[in-house]
Amino acid sequence: MICKDFHNRVLLITGGTGSFGNAVLRHFLDSDLREIRIFSRDEKKQDDMRKKYNNPKLKFYIGDVRDYQSILNAVRGADFIFHAAALKQVPSCEFYPLEAVKTNILGTENVLETAISCGIKRVVVLSTDKAVYPINAMGISKAMMEKVAVAKSRNNNSTLINVTRYGNVMCSRGSVIPLFVNQIRLGQPITITDPGMTRFMMTLDDAVNLVLYAFEHGKQGEIYVHKAPAATIETLAYALTELLGKREHEVRIIGTRHGEKLYEALLSREEMVAAEDLVDYYRVPPDMRDLNYSKYVEQGEVKISEATEYNSHNTTRLDIPGMQAVLMKLSFIQAHLRGEVAETEV
Repeated sequence: MICKDFHNRVLLITGGTGSFGNAVLRHFLDSDLREIRIFSRDEKKQDDMRKKYNNPKLKFYIGDVRDYQSILNAVRGADFIFHAAALKQVPSCEFYPLEAVKTNILGTENVLETAISCGIKRVVVLSTDKAVYPINAMGISKAMMEKVAVAKSRNNNSTLINVTRYGNVMCSRGSVIPLFVNQIRLGQPITITDPGMTRFMMTLDDAVNLVLYAFEHGKQGEIYVHKAPAATIETLAYALTELLGKREHEVRIIGTRHGEKLYEALLSREEMVAAEDLVDYYRVPPDMRDLNYSKYVEQGEVKISEATEYNSHNTTRLDIPGMQAVLMKLSFIQAHLRGEVAETEV
């Protein structure tokens, strides 16, 4: 799916050396975008991408979203921004929460301020299910990032800002599937925290399609959520052992780690009241109430009390065959079934 608005335009991807940035390139490098800018602080990954794609359309910018001037240099002359730069690992954010604040919240503020000042037409900000009812530093910082984005959308008429929110991307860097596959390959027990723990399951292509849908259809300040099936961690583990011909492989329960949820939510019950069902996605309009605080603290809403959140416990639940069908979409799994040692999806 290629957007007609891309013709002869310049797209900037912050955090563009990560999983999402590479997925976007696979989709759009042959589109009629005039230029795709990759902004990140990792010169090694940038050099790897430069050699891998070898395309003059790609331009690389070293910098950090924490540094206003460095992001400003990359934003000037662009038309659109996909903002994917973030600290995403729950444990590292838990140990260094202020670093999550600096990148995920203040970094987003810098990206949006430069976008508005430079007249960028559209910005899509990438968020996560961990931003809903957050219990860890990463989720809290992402929730605040969303609030910053919606507030910026409310206070400007020049740059259209949307947020996308999705669950775990299978086989992205740091995800659990490569860990499980490696444990199977090395003959080590698969370590799962809680067999009943559920997670949404989606591919990188799903993530890119969600961002593109928000880009094409989004109005100011809206949040777009991808509907996804979920599976228990136990189902995922046994689906992998069967696919890889190791049905009797040991699965060891190690207990829930600090900062981990039993299930993830993609929409709070408060958001579900206002959300519009778009078949494959949910659209959440921004709260456009003014600064009359009485509307927040004195006036209630019965519908909110009766609503139910959208989470990985109450969405479509995959069984082992269903999980295997989803896994077979991944080039990482296909490569392992061919006997090749594969890297993650990017």
